[in-house]
Amino acid sequence: MTEIAAPPHRFDAAVALVPAADGLVRGRTLPAYANMVGPFGGVTAAAFVRAVQQHPDRLGDPISLTVNYAAPIADGDFDITARIMRTNRSNQHWTLELAQEGEVKTTATAVFGIRRDTWSDTETDMPSVPSPDAVPLQDLPDFIAWARNYEMRFVEGAIPDETSGEHPDSTTTLWVRDAPARPLDFPALTSLCDVFYPRVFLRRGQYMAAGTVSLTVYFHADAEEIAAQGDEYVLGTARSRRFSRGYFDQTAQMWGRDGTLLASTHQLVYFKG
Repeated sequence: MTEIAAPPHRFDAAVALVPAADGLVRGRTLPAYANMVGPFGGVTAAAFVRAVQQHPDRLGDPISLTVNYAAPIADGDFDITARIMRTNRSNQHWTLELAQEGEVKTTATAVFGIRRDTWSDTETDMPSVPSPDAVPLQDLPDFIAWARNYEMRFVEGAIPDETSGEHPDSTTTLWVRDAPARPLDFPALTSLCDVFYPRVFLRRGQYMAAGTVSLTVYFHADAEEIAAQGDEYVLGTARSRRFSRGYFDQTAQMWGRDGTLLASTHQLVYFKG
């Protein structure tokens, strides 16, 4: 009897890359990860991480990633170019471009490296929150397709509805993981760093035109610490510091259920209204 391999998790299909001509790697957008305009930015960022991970000359694991969303990505195939700018003894610097039909849509820089045993400490504290099973699941609106790939349990700052009204604070804290559950790795963690809906929605109590311009992720955990999370929920907390002249910032932390600070992330978002 022939054993039939189980289909890949949707996330793995979304960040799958195959070699193409001229040293490029090629991927394809998935409707399941569609956003209001183009694909979910988190899965695009994750594809950049995967592109470097697959490169034969890659050194170590992700240390940082910055993605600049230059133009909307259309449904269909895309190509990623990954170039090593410099390799040092313990870290490696990359530039990346995502293009469709020769037109650059997204750019990125990444630092990969080998971590060493040193003195360590975490100065910030993980928020004190109920366990995931004590917080109800909440779905985002149906028109946000990518959100259906995540289980979200909002401790505070759930997405507003028509009766919410303005909110004095932009903080959202939630338990989140892939749906169906999937063991955490660097690409999945990268994508999770972008699951927060725009902070201006919460402050204004309504949906508004908004989109990420630039996203940076700092990876604080190594591969062993990330693998130790298994398919458990991750705790994310995000807030903005200023809304001004069509842009706002967002800063967030992602924590393992065991209290490990896995990543911190910062982004700049444009909005209208």
